[in-house]
Amino acid sequence: MTGTDDGTKAGTRGPARASGPRVPAPWVRTRLRAAPAAALALALLVALTAALAAAFPRAVDRYEDAGLRRTLDDASPRRTTVQFFAPRPDLELSLGEGENALREAALRKGYDAVLAAVDKPLVADRAQSSYGVRTSDPTDASDSFLARPSGLPPRVALVAQNALGAHSRPASGRLPRATDPVTATTSEVEAAVTTDTARTLHIKVGSVIHVPGLERAPLAVRITGIVAPREPDGAYWMSTPLIREPSLIQLPSDGGTYWIGALLLAPDAGPVLLGTPGKPERYWQVAPDTSGPTAHDVSGLASAVAALESGPGLARIRERVDPLTDATTDLDEVLSSFTELRSGIAPLVAVAAFGAGTVAAVVVLMASGLAAERRRGELALVRARGGSLPGVLGRLLAETAVVAVPAGALGLGAALLAVPHARLSSAVAAALAVTVLACVALPVRAAFAHRAVRVLGGREDIASVRPSRRRTVAELTVLVLATAAVAALRRGGTDDAGSSGGSGDQLVALAPVLVGVIAALVLVRLYPFPLRRLAGPAGRLRGVVAPLSLARAGRTSASTALPLLALLTALTTAAFGGSVLAGVHTARDHAALLATGADGRIEATHALPTALPGRIRDTRGVREAVPVSVAYRAQARRGSGTAGETAALVGVEPGPYGQLSRELDLGGFPARTLRATGPDGSGGSSGRGKAVVPAIASPSLADRFGTAPFSVQLEDDSTVTVRIAAVRDVTPAVTDLDFLVVDREALTRRAARPTALLLTGGHLDGAALRRAAGGGVDVRLRAEVRTAYVHSPLQSGAERIYTAAVAAGAGYAVLALLLALVRAAPERSALLARLRTMGLTRAQGRRLLVLESLPQALLAAVGGALTGWAAIRLLAPGLDLTAIAVAGRPAPGGTARLRTDALSLLVPSLAVLLVATGVALAQAWWTGRRGSVRELRAGDGR
Repeated sequence: MTGTDDGTKAGTRGPARASGPRVPAPWVRTRLRAAPAAALALALLVALTAALAAAFPRAVDRYEDAGLRRTLDDASPRRTTVQFFAPRPDLELSLGEGENALREAALRKGYDAVLAAVDKPLVADRAQSSYGVRTSDPTDASDSFLARPSGLPPRVALVAQNALGAHSRPASGRLPRATDPVTATTSEVEAAVTTDTARTLHIKVGSVIHVPGLERAPLAVRITGIVAPREPDGAYWMSTPLIREPSLIQLPSDGGTYWIGALLLAPDAGPVLLGTPGKPERYWQVAPDTSGPTAHDVSGLASAVAALESGPGLARIRERVDPLTDATTDLDEVLSSFTELRSGIAPLVAVAAFGAGTVAAVVVLMASGLAAERRRGELALVRARGGSLPGVLGRLLAETAVVAVPAGALGLGAALLAVPHARLSSAVAAALAVTVLACVALPVRAAFAHRAVRVLGGREDIASVRPSRRRTVAELTVLVLATAAVAALRRGGTDDAGSSGGSGDQLVALAPVLVGVIAALVLVRLYPFPLRRLAGPAGRLRGVVAPLSLARAGRTSASTALPLLALLTALTTAAFGGSVLAGVHTARDHAALLATGADGRIEATHALPTALPGRIRDTRGVREAVPVSVAYRAQARRGSGTAGETAALVGVEPGPYGQLSRELDLGGFPARTLRATGPDGSGGSSGRGKAVVPAIASPSLADRFGTAPFSVQLEDDSTVTVRIAAVRDVTPAVTDLDFLVVDREALTRRAARPTALLLTGGHLDGAALRRAAGGGVDVRLRAEVRTAYVHSPLQSGAERIYTAAVAAGAGYAVLALLLALVRAAPERSALLARLRTMGLTRAQGRRLLVLESLPQALLAAVGGALTGWAAIRLLAPGLDLTAIAVAGRPAPGGTARLRTDALSLLVPSLAVLLVATGVALAQAWWTGRRGSVRELRAGDGR
């Protein structure tokens, strides 16, 4: 910039000073002192925006990390532990060498080799990892004192696992020992059992259990102690659950049952397993540390697990331990389930993030535009007096950076304190982006406005400023991008977007924002024309307020695009986000309703007590209890020689059950639909089990059997002949099964006894219902089932983030509206002052400001509602809310789709109208209090 710091040319001299050299005032300090309020407002805006931008990725990281830990914790250690096993040593080895390979020292050496092959980010939990030797094929134990539920002898597995004493405490007796070197021919060894095994198999301290020998006498295993696990749910015990508690096995042939348990030998007693027919194998179990991994480590974890299962890690283990070592784990499936859930939720969160981020960016640009407008005359004068464009821009950048950089750092620090324990890089990048935008927005705006030197500019309203070719090209480019994003989302959906990655995902997430952008650009171009057409008829009305307000609204500033863009984007995002959240809640409610069939359900595998319905109806909160009998394995067939089709036969009281179905909108029907008819189709019944019974059927049964009568055999061998009288997709009593609903008066007395009660009521008390129902029955409440669907922190965290993003977008939209009104406030104040000198009353002034601001606010409100509705209609086919609604848990009802929520469309739009009207009234009131003298002074800056 050529010239001095005060903006004058180098050769131009100002008024003569009395004495002393001329000291120019620093530009930045002078500007900050001249407008401290504007600097403080910019600092607050940058700090708040930087804090929100930095907190967002950290909040996402936190709930994703919590979701990963919940997924790993919910999976049993048997699934998450990586298990390596090798068969008995090579038969070519001598007996002594084979025995040495099963001793603890050799197994420990193999364990160290296995741990060395584990690559980060997978980290082994050494406290819960284990190794040892065991019989892979449990053998019979014929001792008579052992439990035999159906006369079959139990089977026992011999397990010599390390660190038994560190993971258990003696309940009685002592831990087993191997004082002398144990060999394959040792006749007796010591062992311990857990408390569950001892109680189930009737084992006591001192018991001797005989295990068959291999080419030798049976091995005697003396029980020296009964131990209680210190961490019964830890991986040490649950990686192989048999060592903690026995398992009851049922034979598929005759239904006989027998127990399988484990005898825990001393860690150095492994060689004795070579003398048994149990096929001994060595094993090493690596339990992962579930407290350390984070969500962004999932891909690395999956790679590390794959390397151990069938990759370089397993190759290193085979080289150092045994060439026949193999590995197995379900940890890769657990990680895959988390990845699928995150992939289903992330695109929905991205939509809210892009929407709120766009509105925040627009507000920052509007604040810079307000500053540029306020200093238009000053910068034009500096340019006219010889200031170079780079010099002016550099000083604007410096004075903005002095405010924005500390504010951005303060916002970043606040975000780090508010959301700890997450990645730093993404938060720093987000705060830096906000700070850079705040720093460069004012210089760039000034560069476009003052690239040519001029003191006075022409009018810049829509009536005089025509869109340039560049603007037209830019708008067409945005239109193409929005069309491509909407088409991609409708075609592929968020599931494909979440799995494909890359810029296409970001384009899809931007689709609602781009729809709002297109609507804003179109409305800015079109809305002045109807206002101008209305100005003529309004001019014939009495008074000046209506025509003047319409004329001013039709000649609004050409910079209206940014406020309208902020409002439409915020309203579109709010409508879209509100509909997403409403759709998620609706999907959960519907899935819970289908799972229970009513507000509550009491069910048993046997007939319920006769007095139970009365007790339940008397329980607090219960409005009605509808009894039903459900035979889940009824066989429907046409003719005695045809194959039957399994269906659930539901016996109901037609009146109460039909009313319940109508109230819940689950296949409602009138009671007369199930009125029994005789074999010839006439009314009446010829007795239980003999009449042709009308039935309501599921669609698949109706397609197979049609309307002709067919027989249904119940579980008690009774038979009923039914004819399908109506078809319903769902019914309250049965979920996800083919069903037949009949009048239970047509069933036998035994088959008609209720097995379930369907309850209705506003506030059911689960504890009271369970006390009233007693034991042996299952009590399920719709509210409890619905709560169970919100299982993963991924769901709850995503919902909180989505709600916060929509709220932040709404807040920034209100701020954008306020900035737009503040920008026009000086002009409106001057207008009111001039009009009051001509006789305009204060009431007329208030009406003038309200009517002038109302068209833009009404445009934004109606346009936002219509744009939100259009975005939902366009994008709904590609959005699947099932992941965030039920998190992959078994839930009836199919796919949850996005639907329009009326409140989400109307409430934000009405809020915009109220805020705009309130601000206009407040401005008119404040201007009236200040008086007109100051506004009419010539030369006052505004």
